[in-house]
Amino acid sequence: MKIIVVGVGEVGSTTAADLAAANEVTVVDVDADRVDAIQYEEDVLGVTGDATDLEVLREAGLEEADMLIASTSVDEANLVACGTAKTVADPFTIARVRKPPLLRTWERSKGAFGVDFMVSVDLLTARRLLQIVDLPGAEDVKDFADGLVRMVEYPVTAASPVAGQTVREADRYGALTFASVLRDEETIVPRGDTEIRAGDGLVVIGRVDACVAFAREVAPPAPGRSLEVVVVGGGTVGRDLVRLLTDSDNGHRVRLLEQDPERARDLAEQFPEVSVLGHDATDLDFLEREHVGEADAVVTTLSSDERDLLVSLLARRLGADRTIAVVETTDYVEPFEAVGVDAAVNPRTVTAEEITRFSRDRYAENVAIVDGDRAEVIEVVVDEESVLTGRTIAAAAADLPASVVVGAITREVDGERTFVTPRGDTVVEVGDQVVLFIDTGVIDEVVTRI
Repeated sequence: MKIIVVGVGEVGSTTAADLAAANEVTVVDVDADRVDAIQYEEDVLGVTGDATDLEVLREAGLEEADMLIASTSVDEANLVACGTAKTVADPFTIARVRKPPLLRTWERSKGAFGVDFMVSVDLLTARRLLQIVDLPGAEDVKDFADGLVRMVEYPVTAASPVAGQTVREADRYGALTFASVLRDEETIVPRGDTEIRAGDGLVVIGRVDACVAFAREVAPPAPGRSLEVVVVGGGTVGRDLVRLLTDSDNGHRVRLLEQDPERARDLAEQFPEVSVLGHDATDLDFLEREHVGEADAVVTTLSSDERDLLVSLLARRLGADRTIAVVETTDYVEPFEAVGVDAAVNPRTVTAEEITRFSRDRYAENVAIVDGDRAEVIEVVVDEESVLTGRTIAAAAADLPASVVVGAITREVDGERTFVTPRGDTVVEVGDQVVLFIDTGVIDEVVTRI
């Protein structure tokens, strides 16, 4: 497939890199240095120029393009690039946006602005935050197979019950697969005798209830009460998260901290069931008075990474069970988690993952990027040509790289899609939805076979 990626900041460059190996990718950016850098690092073509200019898009191969992904940091530029492309060609267009009114307009009239698929950065981020809040101990969460299958990444601490256990000892759930152990720079495909150590990242894939049960073992919740969640920051992400929390069936008790008085009043009117506190969240005395340290989760969604980090560390110092931060700078994710933030969510990574998922619909129903693109979890529907079809998983594994793990299968049985726990003697059938963990280095080799 021929794909034009407009804008090679963090979202665009991540997307282009993910798609380059299996597609003909051309990037367009007004910054010549960015274009040169990604051409040096990835197998892509590059055009320097403004993608709202039709001639620039033509130079990038618009007439032959199957898809155009507009991923600059300026919403209006993304919409104009998509609309311009549609004037002379018909590529499938994807636009990244942050402003809620643009998303609402597009949702009321699909195809508006010349956009076939719109990616809302803030809404995607809020949804990811909700998934992490809902699963104690989780660092990252992603659902597959229409919600029947879940992938979860857990950081293993010294206090974790599974630290020091082998995978065989920790694996007490029939509908769960230990897909990977992330140790330093190593991605380990676990065997029964693999020891789980403090400091590891643990990726599991399984039926949702099994993932929840395992989460309760890794980080046992307090019995008999709902979670108390404190959201810091009432901007678009914070507002979306509060709405998702209050709309969910999990009975969360939600408090919202917003420093701006006018915005705090608006939020209090919008969410009457939420306690909205108008104050500076970096004020330690205030946090102490409001017992923020008693919260089960404190989620920081401020406009500054530095303020998010400060509030997270203050909440941790006061005793909050978990701290979850929105981190705008991709390179800060690892340092945030290294100094004590339990989960750091980068909107650009979440957005790139969604764009990549949609761009790969030729072979993947869904995609999750694991630990900064170290690996991917993908969902595929198996056809007659797949190396998996009609074979046991053990037999098919011999024809796949060792770093591939079949994590889950869903299958149509009597008109209902049901979960199948993959084991060595499980036979894969045509039409099965299979969720696989794949090391990034072999993904292109694998997708040609499955």
